[in-house]
Amino acid sequence: EVHLVESGGGQVQAGGSLRLSCAASGFTFDDHAIGWFRQAPGKEREGVSCISNTDGNTYYADSVKGRFSISSDNAKNTAYLQMNALKPEDTAVYFCAVRERVITPQYIENSMHLNHEYDYWGQGTQVTVSS
Repeated sequence: EVHLVESGGGQVQAGGSLRLSCAASGFTFDDHAIGWFRQAPGKEREGVSCISNTDGNTYYADSVKGRFSISSDNAKNTAYLQMNALKPEDTAVYFCAVRERVITPQYIENSMHLNHEYDYWGQGTQVTVSS
């Protein structure tokens, strides 16, 4: 059974940094893609950053480019999201997700940020950025 557990959330002032972790069990990272998503109150869940462990392709939402960095430690079965220069608008519950399905070119080119492309989800961790 697949389990994903996020950690590292918290409250930070604008301009600060946090590193989120996603520890996985029940499968191995090597052949899968990992995504970080977030959902703010009253808003839909959106893709923030994703990485394909088969070829290293990544995705970043425009709103986080240059500030967030995704990585994956396959030996530890853990993915990370380093978040720097945080802004109040980054406040949300952050979720990690795993794509168990085959990684296709179409997924890499167009769909890494889409919720329905992922098969397993963690419970989320709250990130609050104060101004």
